[in-house]
Amino acid sequence: MAAGIGLLIGILMAGSVIVIRLKASKKPTNAKKILLPPLFMSTGFLMFAEQSTWISYWEAIIAFLIGTFFSLFLIKTSKFERHSGDVYLKRSKAFALILVGLLAVRTVMKLFLEQSVSLPQTASFFFILAFGMILPWRITMYIMYRRLSREQGIESNA
Repeated sequence: MAAGIGLLIGILMAGSVIVIRLKASKKPTNAKKILLPPLFMSTGFLMFAEQSTWISYWEAIIAFLIGTFFSLFLIKTSKFERHSGDVYLKRSKAFALILVGLLAVRTVMKLFLEQSVSLPQTASFFFILAFGMILPWRITMYIMYRRLSREQGIESNA
């Protein structure tokens, strides 16, 4: 039952990200919109104040590296384009498929991990994995944004 609820929550979250990303592509972007999400997400590291969430350094590094690997798919589908002097995140049809694929992989990994570590430690793995996915993706997006902004003489707001 709990696994089904977790899966449902994961599906709802992935659906929310897809909807938010599609809406965001209709509005111009700026440096703040690109860089603030990982900054806000970093507050989640406060979970490690609770000892039950602790995992070893090598496990954290592996989780981060897996997230970084997954970020490559997001980076590949994130492109910017210029319209009327503003920079927009270009829609990618593959983005939704990639998110669904990542959700499937995450679910399989979660089922595997739940058998050998506690629920708080599983949360730690997946938080670090998600941070490892978002941080390189957003940094790369910022670099692409700055490059296009400089080429077009647009203020970066950073």
